[in-house]
Amino acid sequence: MRSTVRLRPFLVTRARRPVRLRLTLLYSGLFLVAGVLLVALIYFLVEHSPFPGPPAAPAPPAGLDLPVPAPRVEVQQAQDLRRLLVNSLIALAVMAFASVLLGWLMAGRVLRPLGDMTATVRRITADRLDRRLAAAGPDDELKELADTFDELLDRLEAAFTAQRRFVANASHELRTPLTLQQAMAEVALADPDADAESLRAVLERLLAAGQHQERLIEALLTLARSQQGLHHRQPLDLAAITGQALDQRGDPGVHIESALHPASASGDRALLERLVANLLDNALRHNVPGGWIKVATAVRSGRPTLRISNSGPVIPPDRVHTLLQPFQRLETGRKASGDGLGLGLSIVTAIVKAHHGTLEARPLPEGGLEVTVTLDETPAA
Repeated sequence: MRSTVRLRPFLVTRARRPVRLRLTLLYSGLFLVAGVLLVALIYFLVEHSPFPGPPAAPAPPAGLDLPVPAPRVEVQQAQDLRRLLVNSLIALAVMAFASVLLGWLMAGRVLRPLGDMTATVRRITADRLDRRLAAAGPDDELKELADTFDELLDRLEAAFTAQRRFVANASHELRTPLTLQQAMAEVALADPDADAESLRAVLERLLAAGQHQERLIEALLTLARSQQGLHHRQPLDLAAITGQALDQRGDPGVHIESALHPASASGDRALLERLVANLLDNALRHNVPGGWIKVATAVRSGRPTLRISNSGPVIPPDRVHTLLQPFQRLETGRKASGDGLGLGLSIVTAIVKAHHGTLEARPLPEGGLEVTVTLDETPAA
């Protein structure tokens, strides 16, 4: 146990410094290889120099019986080469040790910004997504990495904020009918003179509140399913789906003009049926007496397109983006027909994103809204 405790700081340090150690070994290894090659090249050039050396001693005249002098030049040259080799190896060993130290220091200097970024990232939690790396210095790879991470944090913060807002709105929307049901039940039970007719009226109101909750939960499930993406696709026709949705509406009380041209697409049929139904319901609910609805499907630039526009109250241009968010309703001074949940257009937006399409909503000058949905390119047969 004591050995494990003693070794733990070393193992943690070693685990935290693998990149610095590898960089140090890489720098030192490259320096050592270059030094060995340099020593070998110098030794080879000195031994086999292409430049002529000093002239050799002249040979003794013929006929004279003199002792032949020892080849001092060759001996001296061999000693100089040996001394050069030994000194070069000693210098190489000293410089190799120095290269390890300098490599360790330089690797630490290079990796210091990464250490600072790591410390900052560790302080970032789900409750403190407002922190940013905000790396300073030259525009290099490390700054680009820090900027990319900051952009990721921006997207995460926006997603967390939207999720918290969605949960808060969903809790409010679910709590309101529950409170209403409880209040109606308590009032009915507290009335000792309640007859069958009054109790029946209370039960009908409770049933209506329950149906409202059911529709809200179903809409939330559809929204969650749309945000998860598509698991399978099948060929379909937007014109057929839209025509079927129009037939199910019966007599809506407004004038409907339809121009349904074939628009082959590929996607989830259930989700696209909900998309068309939500757009039609939104156009009917937020309309005016004697108003109109225009529905058109076609293939534009090779992409299936659905366009639904309707008359209605004037919508400020800066509120259109807000209407695409969950639980956002337009205050127009008049109550829309029906009990809208504030999820229709947000579900449409999620379904379009799941199909990798585009959604364009623009207010009409005379009042009302025009929504254009464009899906992926028509798949080849």
